[in-house]
Amino acid sequence: MLVNKVEICGVNTAKLPVLTGNKMRELIARLQNGEKAVRNDLIYGNLRLVLSVIQRFNNRGEYVDDLFQVGCIGLMKAIDNFDLSQNVKFSTYAVPMIIGEIRRYLRDNNPLRVSRSLRDIAYKALQVRDAMVNKSAKEPTIGEIANQLNVPQEEVVFALDAIQEPVSLFEPIYHDGGDPIFVMDQISDDRYVDNQWLEGVSIKEAMRKLSDREQLILKMRFFEGRTQMEVAEDIGISQAQVSRLEKTALKHMRRYIGDDQ
Repeated sequence: MLVNKVEICGVNTAKLPVLTGNKMRELIARLQNGEKAVRNDLIYGNLRLVLSVIQRFNNRGEYVDDLFQVGCIGLMKAIDNFDLSQNVKFSTYAVPMIIGEIRRYLRDNNPLRVSRSLRDIAYKALQVRDAMVNKSAKEPTIGEIANQLNVPQEEVVFALDAIQEPVSLFEPIYHDGGDPIFVMDQISDDRYVDNQWLEGVSIKEAMRKLSDREQLILKMRFFEGRTQMEVAEDIGISQAQVSRLEKTALKHMRRYIGDDQ
């Protein structure tokens, strides 16, 4: 029989055990009574919990092995600090601990430098958010988080935005059954509209060989710095159509310029 074997940090995830709630409480009680040897059983028996959490962060571009190791640190902290007197499942307590550890790792390894005060507000906001979700089983508003922290709502928004990871301009955000639309297609820049790219006699000649609609789209996109959405609204077609026409026109331009040369 074939087994779906996936190794992370040398661990065969297909063979990870799952501990029952009663077994978890038994092992934690033994650990707290001084049986240090059972700590490894608790860690190994909860690695599936770490795997389920790191799936939330798969789109961050981080190595899965790194996230897994960081998540295990959060798991160990949860094991060492779990209070058996509280009527709470271990997973309910451990998941926010694992998420918090991963978020700290991502925050500290963010290539964009964020001030410590902003990071502190953001980290506290995430902690408050997790606590409120665990308590009420619903997502709190930014206003509710700000009230808990006793800081202006605008500071919470700014702090949370500051720790977000940068997004690639080439990340697809929409598919219309054909060519994807990328983040860069949604961005306009009044300071730089690719004038240099469209200069020269050969390019002007190539432009004349395009259809009127193709010429209009390229002029609005590259001379005026308009977004595809703005172009679509002006000429009365969908953004997906603008994207396809733009790509086709640029392809024709390259072919015409190549022929002239």
